[in-house]
Amino acid sequence: MNYNVLKNQITRRVLLVACSTALAVGFMVSLSQPAHAQNITPPPVPEGIQVEAGNEAFLLGRGVGTQNYVCSPCDPTKANCPLRVAFTLFTPQATLFNDQREQLTTHFFSRNPVQNGIIRATWQDSRDTSTVWASLVNSAVVRADSIAWLLLNVKDTGTQAGPTGGDRLTKTTFIQRLNTFGGLAPSTGCLSSIDLGHQAFVPYKADYFFYKKSIGWRRGSIPWRREGTGRHNRPVLLDSCLNDRVTDQ
Repeated sequence: MNYNVLKNQITRRVLLVACSTALAVGFMVSLSQPAHAQNITPPPVPEGIQVEAGNEAFLLGRGVGTQNYVCSPCDPTKANCPLRVAFTLFTPQATLFNDQREQLTTHFFSRNPVQNGIIRATWQDSRDTSTVWASLVNSAVVRADSIAWLLLNVKDTGTQAGPTGGDRLTKTTFIQRLNTFGGLAPSTGCLSSIDLGHQAFVPYKADYFFYKKSIGWRRGSIPWRREGTGRHNRPVLLDSCLNDRVTDQ
């Protein structure tokens, strides 16, 4: 047999094995993607509630629930306390869903064990009960008839894995509350000391964007190159498998 023919036959077999392996790896990676992977694109936000560079959105929850207020004494020297009483938020009570209406988390106030029991805004994963607490960084009023948009810090406030090690939320660094509708404290029902203790549960909606630290492109043993964006990235080796041809001489 001609030496060049034999050489090319061996080369073809090697390429076929390599291509089969690469295709199998690519297929397995595609299977590992969530069935309902979200395409998360946060909207433009006012200055002061942008998330700092080096973080990327990984989860979007559509929040539906109530902002719960109680009529309480307040400081009459403050602009929002002309009557010595005012509604004070004592907890949100909301559920976050994805775009397929699957429940993601619950949202409420609770004591943060990482900060010696300080009450913080809280999100708990509905599947693995991993929990995060957040403190306010900044707010911006976008609609006069709705609660403010918020930037909240998780990375310096606290996270906790679930009882069986669940960690779906523990990578969270920041949360933005955006696209709010409703939720403002009522203008009536807390006008004098007679109303102290009166509660109001005000419906609201909001989008919650969860951020994590950005992860650079990882290079492994197979030479990878970005092709397109998102889930359409593929390795160079796959292109070679599809395009290269070995012919007998």
